[in-house]
Amino acid sequence: QVQLVESGGGLVQAGGSLRLSCAASGRSSSTYPMGWFRQAPGKEREFVAAISWSSDSTYYPGSVKGRFTISRDNAKNTVYLQMNSLKPEDTAVYYCASSASRYISSYYSPRYYDYWGQGTQVTVSS
Repeated sequence: QVQLVESGGGLVQAGGSLRLSCAASGRSSSTYPMGWFRQAPGKEREFVAAISWSSDSTYYPGSVKGRFTISRDNAKNTVYLQMNSLKPEDTAVYYCASSASRYISSYYSPRYYDYWGQGTQVTVSS
């Protein structure tokens, strides 16, 4: 059974940085697409970043591009989300997700991910 466990969330001032981690167990995360999503109260789950199974491609929406970076450490079976220049509007619960297949129809939609972590809270104060 695949399990994803996020960590690294917390409270940070605007302009600060955080690095989220997502540790995978039950299978190797190194050969599957991985993504990060976030959900603020009263809002839909929003795409934040994704990395292809080969790690040769990364994807970001305009709202975080240039500020967030997704990466993975295959030896540790862990995916990271480095978040810089944080803004109050980045406040949300952040979720790690993984596809069951190497080839995913869309990196941007949560419906194409099969496994999810429990989430970690990120709060950015102004």
